[in-house]
Amino acid sequence: MALVLRTHFSDQRTWQALCAAIQAPVGDYGFRASVDFVDDARNSGLGPDQLLGRFAKGGEQTFVIVADDETMSHPEHPLLVVDLYTERGRAFRAAPSAIQAIENNLSIANMDFREFADAIDEDGVFRGFPQP
Repeated sequence: MALVLRTHFSDQRTWQALCAAIQAPVGDYGFRASVDFVDDARNSGLGPDQLLGRFAKGGEQTFVIVADDETMSHPEHPLLVVDLYTERGRAFRAAPSAIQAIENNLSIANMDFREFADAIDEDGVFRGFPQP
């Protein structure tokens, strides 16, 4: 299971709404993200370097999803998705509705992290791949 790690703790209502959005079924088949939510105040304020230090290279987790200050304050609540494996430390933001596609495809190695990171919109947020 992928981890959704909370590092911002001043807005419980937004956190709960974010968790619900991530768990919501997506698409015609109702696919869901397979994630564990880590809601531990000891992670408060973790930055990118500290975050990488929490996960060993080659460990069980190949990416982590972070609900940080920007996630909680931005109107769309884009989560930070961080590569822990191939391009360790590379990150992009993703809309909560896109987490299912990211998690499902990265977890089974159907797609690479870079495919998502390279498909961000002009504002730096991945909202899904363009439909033909």
